[in-house]
Amino acid sequence: MNRGSSNSGHNDAHGRRGGVNLPALRGHNEALVLDLLRGAGPVGLGRTELAARTGLTPQAVSKITARLGADGLVAEAGRAASTGGKPRTLLRLVPDARHAVGVHLDRDVLKAVRVDLAGRVVADSGGPLDFGAGPEAAVEAVVRAVARLGDPYGPPLLGVGVAAPGPLDHRAGVMGRVTGFPSWKGFPLRGVLEGRLGLPVLLDKDTNAGAAAAAGAWLRATWPDEDSEADGAARAAGAVGADVAAGVGAGAGVVAGGGIAGGGPHTCVYLHVGTGLGAGLWLGGGVYRGARSAAGEFGHQVLLLDGPPCRCGARGCVEVLCLEAVARGDIPGAARIVGEAAANLVALLDVDRVLLGGRVVASAPDVFVAGVGAVLAARALDPARPVVALAGAGVAEGAAEMALTSLFGQAG
Repeated sequence: MNRGSSNSGHNDAHGRRGGVNLPALRGHNEALVLDLLRGAGPVGLGRTELAARTGLTPQAVSKITARLGADGLVAEAGRAASTGGKPRTLLRLVPDARHAVGVHLDRDVLKAVRVDLAGRVVADSGGPLDFGAGPEAAVEAVVRAVARLGDPYGPPLLGVGVAAPGPLDHRAGVMGRVTGFPSWKGFPLRGVLEGRLGLPVLLDKDTNAGAAAAAGAWLRATWPDEDSEADGAARAAGAVGADVAAGVGAGAGVVAGGGIAGGGPHTCVYLHVGTGLGAGLWLGGGVYRGARSAAGEFGHQVLLLDGPPCRCGARGCVEVLCLEAVARGDIPGAARIVGEAAANLVALLDVDRVLLGGRVVASAPDVFVAGVGAVLAARALDPARPVVALAGAGVAEGAAEMALTSLFGQAG
């Protein structure tokens, strides 16, 4: 189907053509173009390529890129090598045209970052947080963090992504009954923050943000640091090569289901080991949350019947077993426990990658990568085992990545 066609159908009394809301369609098509330019990196794409990849007509692409250029979102990236005719003008995304903020509300720490449209961190802030002090204190902490990152002379903010412990209702923006913190249940965190900040706010679980951060880290490899474009290009080539070598698709373009532009892991699981354990699922090119935003309760699968009591009320959960091992200094044992639980998940979902993050992992990254990898190798039913690696980015960065979805048209 040619998504750029607007010559069929009829106008109704509200200015819609063929039953389609034209402003919404225009916004959708602009998002398609921006998403492709984001994935292309500084090299950019020509209008002909954009038309071919989006299904839009060349005329539609010209109009869209003109509007995006007027908004400062798109600029020329030079000219492509001539193939006999007039050299094509290449277009690129302007990363500093807009920014977004990501906030990670952990149980004892708050971290916030400000990122550009390529997902690169341009400023950060953080400090202690007492999650048990209740929602009002956390709201004040978020407002202060966003203010510290603010730049009245800088690019406009698209919005704020907030990652918090689950369970929570992502769609309604309401907190659930967080294990050990009953005062949070039913608190409309997104609505309250939107009222205080005057900006769009997206709320999601910390583990979902971690999954988005992992995919975003792959994307950022295509955007070199401004002081080292050659090094950035080498990193991008290395990232693509690593994924191809691992059997992971690295094709460019819009990923179905609202994925990170430019490809990256098609299916992966992000395992977060910090003050608790959880998983973020990146399936089909986007974060999978489940029908009730409850997917990813990785830490509360039972590994040991009649084991030690967990704070969730069950016994022998992977979370309590792992954190007890950490508390007694048995980090290799903790890694093996995470590995056993990860092997269950891999057997169920057949993912390409298992990505590890969180402060406990950060304290002994090599031990966790080796320990989880060894268990997966021992339990593998298929020689094509998933890659085990560090996530490469934090939860706050993932929350900011989610806040960028309004511009790139990805599923939030």
